Amino acid sequence: MNPFSSIPEAVKEFKRGNALIVLDSPTRENQADLIFAGEKITSKKINFFLKNCRGLICAAISKKIANKLKIPLMVSPAENKEKTGVQFMVSVDAKNVNSFGISSSDRAKTIKILASPNSSPDDLVRPGHVFPLLAREGGVLERQGHTEATVDLAKLSGLSAVGVLSEILDENGEPARLPKLIKLSIRFKIKIITIEDLFRYLKKHPLRS
Repeated sequence: MNPFSSIPEAVKEFKRGNALIVLDSPTRENQADLIFAGEKITSKKINFFLKNCRGLICAAISKKIANKLKIPLMVSPAENKEKTGVQFMVSVDAKNVNSFGISSSDRAKTIKILASPNSSPDDLVRPGHVFPLLAREGGVLERQGHTEATVDLAKLSGLSAVGVLSEILDENGEPARLPKLIKLSIRFKIKIITIEDLFRYLKKHPLRS
């Protein structure tokens, strides 16, 4: 039985505010992230990340949103030595958080600000407890990473170009492999897709800029 869903099926789930499991290539990281749309994030969903993913919770954002909110890169592209070239930005919190930014509700509030069309730089403080990741403008057609996949899926869903993602780790702290991912998928009724399938889909159905 094929454990992977089609991209149109995944987009419908994502648009409803449901999670997706996104697996990258075995020749790249060979890891999976759980993702939610930034517009649809809640405290309950952040807590789901904490209980079931164990990875670093980040917010993938487009360059347009990063520029609007004036969030700088953590290091310049020339200084970026991360193996896959992921572009970490300066961490942020919502300005008026209740628990110093670390609670599930505070992190959800911060991500909602990132996703809101009405937000301004003054709505955020730096540093904070949410780590924005800057997606390449060409999406997975430019870089086949989880950051780009998350933003591309948000755009395909007609939502703000912000998504929340975290690596899925086993109980022993190592990246979960497909058998464990399938169990997670079945247990919580979460669809699984591959970045490779998203790449192929966008080659045929490119996003409008």
